[in-house]
Amino acid sequence: MIKSELVQRIAAQNPHLYQRDVENIVNAILNEITGAMSQGDRVELRGFGAFSVKHRPARTGRNPRTGAHVSVEQKSVPFFKTGKEMRERLNKLDGHAAPDAGDDDSDD
Repeated sequence: MIKSELVQRIAAQNPHLYQRDVENIVNAILNEITGAMSQGDRVELRGFGAFSVKHRPARTGRNPRTGAHVSVEQKSVPFFKTGKEMRERLNKLDGHAAPDAGDDDSDD
């Protein structure tokens, strides 16, 4: 789904709101998340997930075409971690939650 589709769905679910107002609301939310992350803050939306910034240190990389070594500067990248509620909802199988891969409750 792209942003315009999100705006259309929200506007369809809320016929009392103008589509331009829904678009302004969606843009305001995304701008606040982006602004907080650019200041190094973490944004947590309970049940949905958390947005944070991870810092990757400078390193020496390799040009795959020539094999030459190149320096890669440090950079900050956005990171999203899903919330428990979203994970559970995404992992439902036939109305039942999928077992965690790390849990082994079998009696061997």
